[in-house]
Amino acid sequence: MKESTKKRLLAVIAGLCCLIFLAGTVFAAEEEVLQKDIESVVKALKGFKFGLLWYLSYQNGEGKDVGGSAGDGIDRNRFAVKRGYFRATKEFMPWFDSHITLDVTQASIKDSSLSDSIQVRIKYLYGKFKLPDIGFLIKPNLEVGVVHMPWLDFEENLNFYRCQDTMFIERNGIFNSADAGITFTALLSGEMPKDYQGKVNSHYAGRYGSIQAGIYNGGGYAASEKNKNKVLEGRLTLRPLPDVVPGLQLTYFGTTGKGNTDPEVNWTTNLAFGSFESEPIVLTGQYYWGKGQQNGANETEKDGYSFFTELKLYNMFKDPMNRFSVIGRYDHFDPDTNNKDDENTRYIAGLAYYLDKPHKNMVLLDYDTVDYKQHGRSDDKRIQLTLQVAL
Repeated sequence: MKESTKKRLLAVIAGLCCLIFLAGTVFAAEEEVLQKDIESVVKALKGFKFGLLWYLSYQNGEGKDVGGSAGDGIDRNRFAVKRGYFRATKEFMPWFDSHITLDVTQASIKDSSLSDSIQVRIKYLYGKFKLPDIGFLIKPNLEVGVVHMPWLDFEENLNFYRCQDTMFIERNGIFNSADAGITFTALLSGEMPKDYQGKVNSHYAGRYGSIQAGIYNGGGYAASEKNKNKVLEGRLTLRPLPDVVPGLQLTYFGTTGKGNTDPEVNWTTNLAFGSFESEPIVLTGQYYWGKGQQNGANETEKDGYSFFTELKLYNMFKDPMNRFSVIGRYDHFDPDTNNKDDENTRYIAGLAYYLDKPHKNMVLLDYDTVDYKQHGRSDDKRIQLTLQVAL
């Protein structure tokens, strides 16, 4: 090989070595930058928890629960985004965190181009202070902002089928689940054993019950405040025999204040509630009496009662393929006790199949019908298939 050729070859090799060195240096620098970026993202997300909950349904029937008016007798069928919740919680300190829940639903604005369009609104937006134990009050906390009201979150953690539709008291327009204000929550005298919480229910699992109370604007999370009145609400739940009948709880819930109108109209709520939970079955019963309602539409005297049951077939009959539950509910409501012909009675029956854990990702088939005593109204009827996606 000629001397000139050798020199050129050595020069090429030297150049390649330089390029490899430079590329390695650049790659190492980029890797270091990438690592720092990853660390900064991890640091920023530290203390965050995210969750989602979707109710996606096909509905066929007539009346209010398929997008019409109560008792209108008009047949409809539709696909519906009933709810889509996105939740984020950030812990700043062991004693303080913040929470936001975005609520996605189909708007129901009559005579508008927005009717049945998808809208996003805030359901919850609060800071939560985790307080030290106060005597027999265990794990007390204080929510400030757009917070849980003391009733529906409690009931929905006994009846886990909110995807079917709202609970009895909300279904009949008395109030909804959240409002701007302050809520105090605590368990009573310790917690139920871990075995009970794992197999039956871990929510509000105070050994002798739980307590919630608060003060609120009174309009609910979906309405602006229309007066200066504040509403007081409270719930007291007792578990009288935690060692003998651990699943038995007795509850009273009440509200006092004005409906969300100007001029102000009286709004009072009384609710007596009993529940029993075990591995194979859940039973609840409630009696409501009161005057007026959250939105201030009237101040008539009202009453009603409701019963719910869940038969947990997956626990009653052990089989790898058995992931079923059967649910049933009966509601009776009188919106004006001084009027003899305005009552309604609701019947619900459903079959749930769990895709993974019970009450999480599932498919629910249910039939829901309302019998109106009021003259001129047809019965509401609906069959519904719902996919619940939960994380």
